[in-house]
Amino acid sequence: MTSIESRITPTGEATATLPTHSGEGTPITVIGTEAIRQTFGDVCLTQAQNTRSAPGVTDLVLNPDAHLGYGAPVGCALSSPTHIYPGPVGVDIKCSMSLLQLDLPADAIEDRRTRRALIEAILERTPTGPGKGQRSVAKGRSVDATLGAQAVTEGASQDVLEALGIPAHWATRCEDAFHVGHDGTRDTLGDRLALLRSHGGFQAFESKVRQLGSYGGGNHFGECEVVHVADGEADLAEHFGLRDGHVAFLSHCGSRGFGYQLAQNQFRAMEQHFEREGWAYPAGDKQLVYAPLGTSLADAYIDDMSLGANFATVNHLLINALVLEAFQEVLPGVQGDLVYFISHNIARLEDLDGEQAWVHRKGATRAFPAGHPSLDGTPFADTGHPILLPGDPLSGSAVMVAEPGASQSLYSVNHGAGRTMGRRAAKRTLDQAEVDAAFEREDVLSNCRRYPLDESPDAYKDFDEVIASVEKAGLARSVASLDARFVIKDAEKQYRGAA
Repeated sequence: MTSIESRITPTGEATATLPTHSGEGTPITVIGTEAIRQTFGDVCLTQAQNTRSAPGVTDLVLNPDAHLGYGAPVGCALSSPTHIYPGPVGVDIKCSMSLLQLDLPADAIEDRRTRRALIEAILERTPTGPGKGQRSVAKGRSVDATLGAQAVTEGASQDVLEALGIPAHWATRCEDAFHVGHDGTRDTLGDRLALLRSHGGFQAFESKVRQLGSYGGGNHFGECEVVHVADGEADLAEHFGLRDGHVAFLSHCGSRGFGYQLAQNQFRAMEQHFEREGWAYPAGDKQLVYAPLGTSLADAYIDDMSLGANFATVNHLLINALVLEAFQEVLPGVQGDLVYFISHNIARLEDLDGEQAWVHRKGATRAFPAGHPSLDGTPFADTGHPILLPGDPLSGSAVMVAEPGASQSLYSVNHGAGRTMGRRAAKRTLDQAEVDAAFEREDVLSNCRRYPLDESPDAYKDFDEVIASVEKAGLARSVASLDARFVIKDAEKQYRGAA
């Protein structure tokens, strides 16, 4: 049997195409050097072709971090002017990255005791692990059902930020500070939430909203960094708010159990609709369910996705406010500001060179260059916005900015390094002593007594090659690198999910 991988046709040093199942229509755009293309595997590529075959999909991009996902591969972006698809958003609605820049020079955290104190101070405010929320920490924020409902319907509104002690101007440093309902109003989200709660469609609402300000598990993390601005990028770095040789804090998390429940409910509702109507699943995969835009099914999904997205936005901003408090407790006088907050699991109505379409990014990061109409009125209209890309604690992470060439990839880039090894395989094959020794050699501390094997850097792709793919394809360029000094992750072995 011929490998699907052999059907990839290179079009440049880091670009290629993959035909659709039928060979008709716009082929799949593949971003990645030859070395990266060898990491995809036939199952991931088949998922990409299956997703491309769904009704209404006009374009699909496979980014260099792509790997097996739920229905659609993680690390893809697709566009459709006519349909909405929950699979190419995923179960962790608006999983995102945020970066907090501190005015703290790197040598201030050189002492391991200082870093240990910072880890403890952060954990006293931002819990990790399954089901953990603000009630499980001593110095968090009180979030009741009323404030929680306001947060998920308003997002980062001035009232919500004030109630949670978050600087109001941080809303201007967000990709999207808030999301509205399918009709463009907040009232619709309020009505939708009331309906869900009154009809039992949202179990344990109060406990879910208390998870605001927490990381959860899986690949979510908080990471203390040292910023290194790239040669020739000092002016842009300053505009972004980055400080060379200073400490920053990178966070990765999403909508927690709140968004997970919304997503699962939506998958169930769409599957039931397909069964009632006798519709065929794309490529026979029920994880690729969809809804035509303008239908009640699509409206309900957009509303639920927006509720989850608002949770994720407030969750990140609250985490950053709590992290800043923790630094100030250990190192009095420290000041900090949000650089940017950007998602990688969301569907948004966007302008694609004059055409309106719903762009779905699943493990893919928005990449609008200078002059893109969606940046009008933002601080980044003339520069492009910061792109936050996590690598791993030993290889580092990156801040990039989009180039005009991002138009070839639906204005999207990767969302990280991407897995090369499944969680079970990592636990089975990697050596715990070697993993922990590598962190010790690099003097990267962690809250975990033993670093989770399924989150080991060895379970991920070569981040330098991933970034090289993005640059060689002309999608974006590097503005700064981030070197980890300590990392906070879920230390509970029995759970490795994202919710």
